Amino acid sequence: MTTATDTIVAIATAPGAGGVGMLRVSGPNAAPIAQALGCPALQPRHAHYARFRDAAGEVLDDGIALYFPGPRSFTGEDVVELQGHGSPVVLQQLVARCIALGARQARPGEFSERAFLNGKLDLAQAEAIADLIAASDSRAARAARRSLDGVFSRRVEDAAEQLVLLRIHVEAAIDFADEPLDTPGGEQVRSGLAEALRAMVQLRIDAERGRRLRDGLHAVLVGPPNAGKSSLLNALAGSERAIVTDIAGTTRDTLRETIRIDGLELTLVDTAGLREGGDAIEREGMRRARAEMQRTDLAIVVVDARDPQAGREAIGDAILDVPQQLWIHNKSDLLAEIPPTADPSVVHVSAATGLGLEQLHTRLRELASGGAGDSVEGEFSARARHVEAITLAIGHAERAESELVHEHLELAAEELRLAHEALGEITGRMSADDLLGRIFSSFCIGK
Repeated sequence: MTTATDTIVAIATAPGAGGVGMLRVSGPNAAPIAQALGCPALQPRHAHYARFRDAAGEVLDDGIALYFPGPRSFTGEDVVELQGHGSPVVLQQLVARCIALGARQARPGEFSERAFLNGKLDLAQAEAIADLIAASDSRAARAARRSLDGVFSRRVEDAAEQLVLLRIHVEAAIDFADEPLDTPGGEQVRSGLAEALRAMVQLRIDAERGRRLRDGLHAVLVGPPNAGKSSLLNALAGSERAIVTDIAGTTRDTLRETIRIDGLELTLVDTAGLREGGDAIEREGMRRARAEMQRTDLAIVVVDARDPQAGREAIGDAILDVPQQLWIHNKSDLLAEIPPTADPSVVHVSAATGLGLEQLHTRLRELASGGAGDSVEGEFSARARHVEAITLAIGHAERAESELVHEHLELAAEELRLAHEALGEITGRMSADDLLGRIFSSFCIGK
């Protein structure tokens, strides 16, 4: 536990007027500041009625004071919560009075930062607080709650522990090559590493699903001109968001629309049709479309159901680097009959009549949930940096596996160390100060 030398204060309730507003004070002088405000002698975890006074003894407000002595508090320090009326003016007066009594205005995220530094939360749990506050649906909120409860952190720590054990065995074999040691042989180490890799690969799959729950699925509508991309966007959005005409090349810029499918957020980007030629404006639209595909999760490829092969040829290799692809055979209402297909990546729809839209919703929901369907058991929230860290750890572990095959123990030990450090960045066990600063600066004041 670290010991803070200063005391911080901030409004902990949302901006604006309300029935109740709350101040949070944390640090060694939290209780003396509360008493100087007019609070009675505070008993731990008891609600006390108080009249909060200014320097002249005039009553600023009345309300309830709660005292949580460290380390049994959110921050691990002495914490006082002052609950009064939710007037922004009154709350600011109370903050100013606390500052005059020796506190300072808290930085964004500083309360959670102190909780992390004092061992009350790890870094993934601290980030989950912000995710829980920002959750836009009940499924995302439940996932963030599980992360805050440590579900994700325990998965990461279990994987890290496997790597630690492997590091111990490998480094012992290096340092005591001539000594008889009670350690697993090379084959057992390789088997243990293979098991650790399988666990990390599954962790990455689950973390990516958690990232989508938090961030939503980013999808790009692509296809040849006049295939019906804008019509499909309007059908999914339920409004006329994009201009639709029979003229090929109508869409010349990217158009973004966020939709919700059964609680899951999907960001759709309508792009210019891909084809050869076109004027300067259309060519710029196609350049932006290709740039958008560099950072998307899903390419929704819209082709004319009457000649899908021509649409596929028009797309060419433009979507090769997109992680997931969904082929929409639009204008299926113009077909004499819809051909049967067992390919889950192909959906026949008609943006004009609504044919197949329910099937498209189902498929998009499956993709957004990472194939987990409607199951929420075991889900946790995660961030892009978490997925990247796990991916980095997997890469180092794979290289360690290769080095072990050739019995390059020193190189394998170094790769295992790097894999362990990559996982450590998720929970903050090995975080750099600049990483902490970037994370906590994104928090709201008072959290």
